[in-house]
Amino acid sequence: MKKIIIASLSILMISCGASLKSNFTAQNKALAPDDKVAVLDIQNQVPEGAVKIGNAKYGDSGFSVDCGLNTNLINARKLAMQNGANIIKITEKKSPSMLGSSCYRIKVDFYTYKGDVSQLAQYQIQLN
Repeated sequence: MKKIIIASLSILMISCGASLKSNFTAQNKALAPDDKVAVLDIQNQVPEGAVKIGNAKYGDSGFSVDCGLNTNLINARKLAMQNGANIIKITEKKSPSMLGSSCYRIKVDFYTYKGDVSQLAQYQIQLN
């Protein structure tokens, strides 16, 4: 009986976060914690010379609770840093709705860029 309860709680806890599907064509050396990562909103342009290395889709798992835009972008930043990307480009952004999902749903592309990403016009996320 305890095993069933623990298994049920584990499944419930795993399904509380936003769903994530990612695909990387290249995995570079992970970035250092103090390296800059730019988040480009839909209207911001990816700079010339940036190389796309992957993409991801953040959605709703059905029981998602912590899936706001800022949370999804923080998670995308972590994924970018793990894979050596220093630019996140938001390509699609859907707000929560009463009839649909209670989560922000976003699609992003990940890029590596040799230039100074702090000079790019970008979306500001609130890091915890």
